[in-house]
Amino acid sequence: MRSPIPTSITTLPVAYRNRLLEHAQEVNYPEDTHLFSEGGRADKFWIVRSGAVSLEFRVPGGRPAVIENLGPGDLVGWSWLYEPYRWHLDATATTPVRTYEYDARNVRMLMDADLAFGFAIAHWVGQILAHRLQATRVRLLDLYAPHGSGSVI
Repeated sequence: MRSPIPTSITTLPVAYRNRLLEHAQEVNYPEDTHLFSEGGRADKFWIVRSGAVSLEFRVPGGRPAVIENLGPGDLVGWSWLYEPYRWHLDATATTPVRTYEYDARNVRMLMDADLAFGFAIAHWVGQILAHRLQATRVRLLDLYAPHGSGSVI
């Protein structure tokens, strides 16, 4: 059996997943809604319940480049965890999206109050960052390297 993709909330230990879900607010977004924009204040984050969200970076004079498409169980946003709490990318709902939305400051306070919970969340977000960095690398190689990345995702 294949292990869960590291961006999924299912990789977070059940006790910490349940604790995080206790602080969620269910929020829905229509297609084409911008959840956040590069440089904006990262004061929320989301876990996708259904639908799809694209992570993009702006290309001067061109269309945004899609870095990754996220779906059910995926974390949308990690900049809320690291100062200066500013988004590094844009996020757009590419379909109608149902999410669990979190107040970032509240979750950071929970993490500070319970170090085991804080470590679990930080480790989970770190796995997501590593996965997305690799996905970005492959995407950039496919776009700009003479022979592409040579890998199949």
